[in-house]
Amino acid sequence: MATIELRQVEKKFGEAFAVKPLDMTIRDGEFVVLLGPSGCGKTTTLRMISGLEAVTSGSILFNGNDVTWKHPSDRNIAFVFQFFALYSHLTARDNIAFPLQAEGMARDEIRKRVATVAQMLKIEHLLGQRPGSLSGGDQQRVALARALVRQPAAFLMDEPLGALDAEFRETMRAEIKRLHIDQHATTVYVTHDQIEAMAMGDRIVVMSNAEVQQAATPTDIYQNPANLFVARFIGSPGMNLISGRYQDGSVHIEGGSFKVDDGWRAVLSQQLDADGKVIVGFRPEAAQVSSAGGLTGVTYANDLHGGYSMLHIELARDLIVHVRADRQTAFTMGEPLRFDLNPKMVRFFHPTTEKALQRQGGWA
Repeated sequence: MATIELRQVEKKFGEAFAVKPLDMTIRDGEFVVLLGPSGCGKTTTLRMISGLEAVTSGSILFNGNDVTWKHPSDRNIAFVFQFFALYSHLTARDNIAFPLQAEGMARDEIRKRVATVAQMLKIEHLLGQRPGSLSGGDQQRVALARALVRQPAAFLMDEPLGALDAEFRETMRAEIKRLHIDQHATTVYVTHDQIEAMAMGDRIVVMSNAEVQQAATPTDIYQNPANLFVARFIGSPGMNLISGRYQDGSVHIEGGSFKVDDGWRAVLSQQLDADGKVIVGFRPEAAQVSSAGGLTGVTYANDLHGGYSMLHIELARDLIVHVRADRQTAFTMGEPLRFDLNPKMVRFFHPTTEKALQRQGGWA
């Protein structure tokens, strides 16, 4: 497999940046997800790695070898597209075998490799069928098999599950992750679906406005977002973000106030402006409904999610926060309630720079 390095790689169309200068290393055997909204530069980055898109400047290295200007066929990569890109006139077997035939591989070796990947993906019974007779999930399995059969140095996947319905997406997420673990394959995966990214990636690279906002493990991305964009984008729903003011060891927000520990007091005193303005961030599970809670609000809605309920609490007009509660929690619309925040799970952001304030130790 391959270690992939991007050194000050950028892409411009005219004077507009599609990808701003980017440094990134994808380790051998790592599953890296490029995540972000449409137009953020994630697919362009993937296409530059593959050689389908020329860089404006910078270098791309595979295992230390400069491949910046090499043709895609000389990079030993396999690309899986969103819309399968299968040949409709060929059977699944012939679609899978096609890249090996193009390389002039011996027939016996082709048969052996096709049989191996078909067994791995459990599609032996589909090999004689053409793509038009297959479901979307089965077509994607055939497309994956065509990539796997080459035994490439790296797999590049551009939203490969985007055309599938929800049930197939969940199944195929598990399939792709299992294949990655079995093959120990270096994989770069593009998606705009943050749930997909959290479920699959060893590391997530969050992009917006043509640049990387944060690159970290799924746990760190979720618990310690680097800025307000990441805080909003990651999570379903995203992180609750409320304007507040720090003063004398407490943070005051709509609905009340809460004390912060000594570690945060030092950070807030040193890193905030003189007016003490701060953005308070917390995930739904960081709040707990309690009759003695220090924060108050009114029940806006109560959604049952099966194993838990999601309370939507209105702190002020047009200011609603989301709190995860026991599924048996019963609050009617308009009913007052109180809640507390777990101080170890609260994050703070500078209102001007929008960057997270840092303290030693991070979240608990």
